[in-house]
Amino acid sequence: MSQYFRIHPDNPQPRLIAQAADIIKAGGVIVYPTDSAYALGCHLGDKQAILRIRQIRNLDDDHNFSLVCRDLSDLGMYARVSNTAYRLLKAATPGPYTFVLQATREVPRRLVHPKRKTIGVRVPDNEICRALLDALGEPLMSSTLILPGDEYPLTEPLEIRELLEHQVDLVMDGGFCGLESTTVVDLEDDVPVVLREGRGDLDLFVA
Repeated sequence: MSQYFRIHPDNPQPRLIAQAADIIKAGGVIVYPTDSAYALGCHLGDKQAILRIRQIRNLDDDHNFSLVCRDLSDLGMYARVSNTAYRLLKAATPGPYTFVLQATREVPRRLVHPKRKTIGVRVPDNEICRALLDALGEPLMSSTLILPGDEYPLTEPLEIRELLEHQVDLVMDGGFCGLESTTVVDLEDDVPVVLREGRGDLDLFVA
């Protein structure tokens, strides 16, 4: 049965955040809040945990996971970012956006889009998420919590625990955080292309 932590949305309890980070490092799959919706997260290099997320969401091999980062300092290791793309990323983060970039060799092959060799990158504007990433000291592998057959992400932490109590190791209850997915922007060629409209200001990506 999954653990359940009530986390203060503005002042996350350090003890609970540290426990959540330990669960991830031990191979756990967690549900956590972001600035757009609840998401599933696990350790970047944990093959079994990533497989569990694929099974929960019924994802195929073409699905792009997202690397959730504390800030832009993590990007250089995992994605190729030109000066033009970096300026745009700096203007738009932290915020409810996912950016598609060319992955570096540091990203495990199974997490990269098999044909395009890309990875999605996020820098969320959420205190719980930021505290968790600080405790981890590295990015979190993540996917929005949308169950098979559903159109929108799950929003109620107690309902999430009831549905997934035998499939995840922890549900972090940070209150309501939204049900709209991120805006997805392709930055592979420096010219931003909006692949999916969601939360956030689209004017940032219009020349």
